[in-house]
Amino acid sequence: MKGKLVKKFMSAAMVGVMTASLLAGCGGSGDSSSDGSSSGGEASGSESEADTDDSSDDSGVDLSGVEAVADVGYEGEPVELSFWYLQTRQEGTDALTKVFNEANPNINVTVSYYDTDGIKDSCKTAAQSGSMPSMWFNWGGALGQYYVDNGVTYDLTDYAAEHDWENVYTSGAMNLVTLGGQLSGIPTSYNVLGIYYRTDIFEQYNLEVPTTIEEFENVCATLKENGVTPMDAAGLNGWHVMRWIEQFIEYEAGADTHDELQSLSTSWDCDVVEKALARYENYCKEGYFPDGFITANPDDTYMAFAMGTCAMDIQGQWYDSVLQNNDVTLDNVSWFPFPNETGRMSAFAEMNQFNANLSDDELEAAIAYTNFLFSNEAAKVYPTYYNLPLPRTDADPVDPAVNPNVQNMLDTSSENGTFTITDQAFPTEVADVLFNNQDAIANGETTPADAAAAIQKAIEAYQSK
Repeated sequence: MKGKLVKKFMSAAMVGVMTASLLAGCGGSGDSSSDGSSSGGEASGSESEADTDDSSDDSGVDLSGVEAVADVGYEGEPVELSFWYLQTRQEGTDALTKVFNEANPNINVTVSYYDTDGIKDSCKTAAQSGSMPSMWFNWGGALGQYYVDNGVTYDLTDYAAEHDWENVYTSGAMNLVTLGGQLSGIPTSYNVLGIYYRTDIFEQYNLEVPTTIEEFENVCATLKENGVTPMDAAGLNGWHVMRWIEQFIEYEAGADTHDELQSLSTSWDCDVVEKALARYENYCKEGYFPDGFITANPDDTYMAFAMGTCAMDIQGQWYDSVLQNNDVTLDNVSWFPFPNETGRMSAFAEMNQFNANLSDDELEAAIAYTNFLFSNEAAKVYPTYYNLPLPRTDADPVDPAVNPNVQNMLDTSSENGTFTITDQAFPTEVADVLFNNQDAIANGETTPADAAAAIQKAIEAYQSK
C-alpha cells in the first residue's frame, strides 16, 4: 500500500462507530450524525496554547481575511436569525458565524446542525407546523420544490433582478434552484458525481480504470475474488444506492430516454428500466455491494473506503474534503466517470432557502450572512468545508493541492454533460417508491419488472393529484 491513508482510524473510536460499518463492508456520503445542537456562533475547535492572536479562532486558524469583510454595513433594525445547516460543516461555520455576529451587532445568527436526512425530516416537519427557521440549507429539484409548493420559502426573483444576480451566480446553479417559476434560494454549490477509487488497491491487483461496463464488471469480479468489496453502497434512506441505479439506467436508456424518464414524460414501466434494475439485482447477487448494505448508513461509507475494505465509492467532488476532514489523506485516491457510454455525470445544486415570512430587514440580514458564509474569503479559510468551487462568477479557482480531484471532475462534466440526480428529479413520494423497491430487489422480495411497474404506478398517482 503506497502512503498512509488513515491517521485516526486505529483509535478506540474504531471499536464503536466503525464496527457496524466495517462488518457491512462499507458505508456513505460523509455527512455524520448530529443531535441537532445549536450554536450562537461560538467556535468549536480546541484551544491552541500557541495561538492567542485575536485574529485566530480557538484552533489557530487565521481569520483576519474574513474579519476584513465581515461587516456587511447592515443598517436595519436589530434582528435574530436562525439557520439550519449540515453537521459536517459545523467547525468552520461556528467560527465564521462568530466573526459575523461580532462584526454586525444588530444581527445575531444562531445555527442548528443536522445530518443529511435529519435536516430533510426536520425542515419538512417545521414546514407542516409553521415553525420554519429564518433560513435553511437545502438541495434543488424536488427537495427544494416542496417548500415552494407549500408557500414557505421566499421568492427571490425580484430581489435577484434588482441586485443583478445573473452576473453574480453561475447560470447552471441558478437554473437548478429556480423552481416552480421562482428563484427559490441562493445557490451555494454545484455538484457532480463520479466514482472515487483506491489507486493502491487497483495497482495491487493490476486493474485499469474501466472505460466500458464490461471492464467495470471485470474490475468488480477481480476485487471480489480477492476479498475486497468492489462497490460502496449504503441503503439507509435510499439515496446512496440510487446513485448506482441511475447510472445503470443512463447506460441502458441513453441520454435522451433517461432525460424523458427523469422528467416523468415517458413510462418507467419499460424495458430499459427493467434491464437497469436487473443489473442492480445481479450485482447484489454477485456480492459487489457490502453484506447488509441495505441497512447501512450512507454517512459512514468513507470509513471502509479509508480502511481499504471497499475499493470504490460513488461520490461528488466534495469527497476530497470529506476524506480530509476525517483525517484521511488523498495519496491513494482518485476518480473516474462511471462508464455509462454517454459520459454524462449526475449533477445537483445546494442552496440556502429563506422563510417566506421574513421582514425586509430580516431578509436583508439573512442574505448578507449567506453571502458572507459562502464568500471567497470564507472558503479560503475553511476550504474543506465547502463543495468548491463556489457557484459564483467571481469564484476563486480550486486549489489542486487541497482538493486534487475537484477541477478535473467539473471539467469532465462540462465536456461530457450532466443529468439531474434522481432524487431531485423525482417528487418525494415517487423517490420513496424507488427506494423501497431498491431494498426489495436486494432482499429478493420483488423482481425488476415488478419494481419498474410499481415506480410507474407511483408516478401516475402523483400526476393525477
